[in-house]
Amino acid sequence: MSFGFDNAETSAGPAPLPTDTLVDSVLILLGLTVVQRLVGFVRAVLFCRWLDADQLGQWDMAFSFFSLAAPLCVLAIPGSFGRYLEYYRQRGQLRMFLRRTMTACGVLAVLAVSIVVAARPWFSTLVFGEGDQSRLILVAAGCLLIVVVYSYLTELFTAMRHVRLVSIMQLANSVTFAVLGAGLLLCWRCTAESVIVAYGGACLVAAVWAGCHLPRVWRFAPAAGPCETEVALWSKIVPCALWVLLANTLTNLFDVVDRYMIVHCSGMSAVEALRTVGNYHSSRLVPVLLVSVAMMLAIIVTPHLSHHWEAGRRVRAAMRLRLFAKLFGLAGFAGMTVVSLAGPLLFVVLFRGKYPEGEAVLPWTLLYCSWIAMQMILQIYLLCVERAWLSGVALGCGLTLSVALNFVLLPRYGLHGAVVATTIAHALALGLICGFNWRWGFRLDGGLAAVILLPLAFCGGRWVALAALTAVALSAVWSRWLLDADERQLLAEKTVVYAERFHLGRWVPAAVQRAADRTPLV
Repeated sequence: MSFGFDNAETSAGPAPLPTDTLVDSVLILLGLTVVQRLVGFVRAVLFCRWLDADQLGQWDMAFSFFSLAAPLCVLAIPGSFGRYLEYYRQRGQLRMFLRRTMTACGVLAVLAVSIVVAARPWFSTLVFGEGDQSRLILVAAGCLLIVVVYSYLTELFTAMRHVRLVSIMQLANSVTFAVLGAGLLLCWRCTAESVIVAYGGACLVAAVWAGCHLPRVWRFAPAAGPCETEVALWSKIVPCALWVLLANTLTNLFDVVDRYMIVHCSGMSAVEALRTVGNYHSSRLVPVLLVSVAMMLAIIVTPHLSHHWEAGRRVRAAMRLRLFAKLFGLAGFAGMTVVSLAGPLLFVVLFRGKYPEGEAVLPWTLLYCSWIAMQMILQIYLLCVERAWLSGVALGCGLTLSVALNFVLLPRYGLHGAVVATTIAHALALGLICGFNWRWGFRLDGGLAAVILLPLAFCGGRWVALAALTAVALSAVWSRWLLDADERQLLAEKTVVYAERFHLGRWVPAAVQRAADRTPLV
């Protein structure tokens, strides 16, 4: 058994670009992500060093606006690609699918950006807490249109399993953003406007590069199947897209609502509120990287698990997702523990001590960002069983609790109150997603429950987190409560396969070889 497709599973129709198996996809993604995140980290550190806290807060609010508005502009139609692009490709209807979705997304995006431009003062007040930032909103509107195109192409090539192309596309975006951002801050204006322009330029460069591959996709797309009617196509796509839109909107609102409430409901002046958002941004700088990796992995994993689900291998799909969640959770906690230990170096040395409030709330952002990442991984199961609306229910409950708690805690405790409120709300959302998964047949064993609860160790400080990581790592090696026999066999199989691929078979321990030679899993 393996995470990847069998040959028969990957040969349905010609492909203009090589597709990748699930394990190859994850390895490619992680390999390029190391470089991409290193570039992103250096870029973010430079932005924190060069920008004043209020300008950093402006950039944070602008980026939050892009994250929230981009899927809304196109009603999250590209979000359905992971579920239905393969459906139309195998029926010879890919050209029809691409033509209609591109047209719809283009019209919707232009309409949405026109509304933002026409209502600049209102959006200025909404995003930045003051109505005199119309120029910045105009720049953001142009950037938003580019972000929509970039997001469409990312979703398209991801759904087609061209992971190398997507990973290079995202790496190009990150490198270009770093170069343009640093150049504009040093040579033009050391303000949030320079960062917004650099972000739009980076998305444009990556989108143009990816767009050069669209003719090959079109030329090799199978066109033998009958052309489905507009009603039939949209009746299939729209329900999925609407649930994805609801989930994306709730997820993005959940992510930004505390910062919007700092701007609008904290009782602070606009400049003071943006300065507080800048401190908050500094505490989220590294933890949010885990969330972005989880989001990319969820996008990569969904088409593969959906393929196995549609092929009737549902128990196998659920087991793979459970193992993947455990491994990701452990790796994420290890990374967050390193961040916790390096906190003084990050804030005192790299950030020049400019963000003391950010350093104070770092343990809380590590905790709730770990839970956000697990939410993104575990809700894949609800998408497979076509119960994506339950993710919306969980996120909606968490969002409601976050708003209620922020109303109470934010005016009294400032940034600390906002972060604690957000943490409690994400605990509720994650608990509901786990409960819904269990209700629809996903086995939540003790090992996965322990991995989910592990980030609570951050509440005890960095040394408690390190002790918890050490204990769990030893338990994973010497006991079976964390990984069961089937999960250990699967890991052993993949270890042997990839060791042989890279001519390292002689270095594989005998115990791993024996585990891989067990009776194949069903």
